[in-house]
Amino acid sequence: MGSKQQRLLAVGMPFFVVIALAVMPIQAGAGTSRPGGPSDTTYAASYAKAKVSNIAVTSQRVSCYRPEVPFFTKGTTDGYTGMTPCPSATTGEDTGAAGPYPNQVGSANGYPAAGPMLVNDHSESDLRVDPNHPNHVIASSKWFVSAEGYNHVLGFYESFDGGKTWPVQGHVPGYEGFTDNTDPIGAFDGYGNYYSLVLPYQFAYAGGAHGTGGKLYQKSNLPNPAMPPEAVSVAVRPVGANTAGGWITTHKNSSGVIGPDFVAIDNNQGQEPDKQWIAIDNNPNSPNYNTIYAMFVNFSFDGLMSKAYVSTAKALRGGKHTDWTPLQRLPSLSGSASDTYLLPHVDPSGTVWTSITNFPSRQSRSTYSLAVDYSTDGGVTWQGPLPVPGAQNVAIPPEAYPNTTFTDGITDTFTVGTAKVNGRYPIYMSWEDYASGVDNIMLSGSFDGGQSWTAPVRVNDNLTRADEFQPNLAAAANGTVSVNFYDRRLACPSAGTAEADGAGIALDTVNPHYSGALPPYGASNYCINTSLQFYSAALTPLGNNIRLSAHTWDPQLNAPWRYGSGLFTGKDTFIGDYFGNDFAGSTSLTTSVSTYDDGTNPQHYQQQVIAIVASP
Repeated sequence: MGSKQQRLLAVGMPFFVVIALAVMPIQAGAGTSRPGGPSDTTYAASYAKAKVSNIAVTSQRVSCYRPEVPFFTKGTTDGYTGMTPCPSATTGEDTGAAGPYPNQVGSANGYPAAGPMLVNDHSESDLRVDPNHPNHVIASSKWFVSAEGYNHVLGFYESFDGGKTWPVQGHVPGYEGFTDNTDPIGAFDGYGNYYSLVLPYQFAYAGGAHGTGGKLYQKSNLPNPAMPPEAVSVAVRPVGANTAGGWITTHKNSSGVIGPDFVAIDNNQGQEPDKQWIAIDNNPNSPNYNTIYAMFVNFSFDGLMSKAYVSTAKALRGGKHTDWTPLQRLPSLSGSASDTYLLPHVDPSGTVWTSITNFPSRQSRSTYSLAVDYSTDGGVTWQGPLPVPGAQNVAIPPEAYPNTTFTDGITDTFTVGTAKVNGRYPIYMSWEDYASGVDNIMLSGSFDGGQSWTAPVRVNDNLTRADEFQPNLAAAANGTVSVNFYDRRLACPSAGTAEADGAGIALDTVNPHYSGALPPYGASNYCINTSLQFYSAALTPLGNNIRLSAHTWDPQLNAPWRYGSGLFTGKDTFIGDYFGNDFAGSTSLTTSVSTYDDGTNPQHYQQQVIAIVASP
């Protein structure tokens, strides 16, 4: 999530009373019961039973870059280490040690940082499988040099053997002249080029170039006047690239001008782009082959209103593309309210679909409604919105869940099927519902082009009350559907166990959201795993939830301070708003956060772990 929207939500979100949840059975009710769920012990053992493998990826390499704005305040609890100089990068990327990056040359006095800094945390992620070469996988994540300052660019990690090894890693270059680059998301075109859609933005810290206070967004405080305050932009990794620096970050437009590959820029700091997402039609048989769909939401500080936009281009060989088209507004459920969470996907017929989430009031964030927009002509015209009947006026979870301080972001996920059901390509929607007082994952599908939808079913099969959140949908070529999500059903490890030592529970000593004893040994609805549920194309469940995490982890450790206040107040930390999920053939690949130390993560940083499991 972009920091600008966080500031809006900080003003507009209602206050929530936080209480600890007792462990008790989930009460049956409409859309909340799933009879026959396994015990927590059975769920915990499903990792081994399903033969899941975990690869701790981002702890394998040392990555560094020279940040535009340093932030040296150090947290005093929960394992924080502060911003530290680069020890010695092992990624082969340009760390900025030889001097500022090209887009940092116009920086104001005191910027950028004096030298490269170590990347420590890696939260929020995306994962995409190359349609031409299923063993080729690129994942991306936020790449933090300062968790305390919420200071990051985007990084990537690349596999050429189906996720078993990840030899190429580094930060995504081209936009280091902004304070932050955020919201990792990418897509492959039909030629095998990978497009990363980036949201770079600027802010300064109160107190000057090395300040320790809150964030300042005024144009008079921009660290780099040569760059716009914020933009939606692209970096392309061309087919065949095999080094960390192998990216194209500029675009030559139809007038012959070469510059940053901006889809849109914000120069007024009052209409802020955020929540960008990308899809590319990579089906050679589609009438819209190689059309790129770049979407984002424009937030207004005046009234907390947001509107959804799309721009398109045509992918060309060599990682190039045509100019981006003028912005076009997408159809909305309510023209006077707020739209967000655009998650476009293209079905095999060439129709591009996107979810669109609508908040019915400019000020209220208590409920939301889901719908889909679509285009059959390559984004020239758009139809919709088509409401999802079972996902209207859904109870939104609190900004920060009970017992912990991390915040939740994107409430829903969307994908299209690649195998027809009753002669049509399905579309699927999954979302969070907090109506029962804990967060549950719901799922619905449409098999007639969004005209009607199946009754919502609950995805998570836990028998005890716990929050399940951040669903992520993917569909395999054979029609199998997976819903992945973060899962809090398993208690934190008990004191005196090897699992508690590996999870670093002893470091978790300050948490004003938790009424129990600290460290939180054995705490319920607190620590996290990643889970998966498989379905057939017709949404018949295939078995029960599968635990994708080898180890339960503590979300309080090294969690970025979401608002970068420089003074930890015990609220609004961050593990991400979403994580990556895709299929390579019939193999499911997931990239998600863990702070567990498997021997490679002694500082308990947020690392990305790849989970691999065969679909049934």
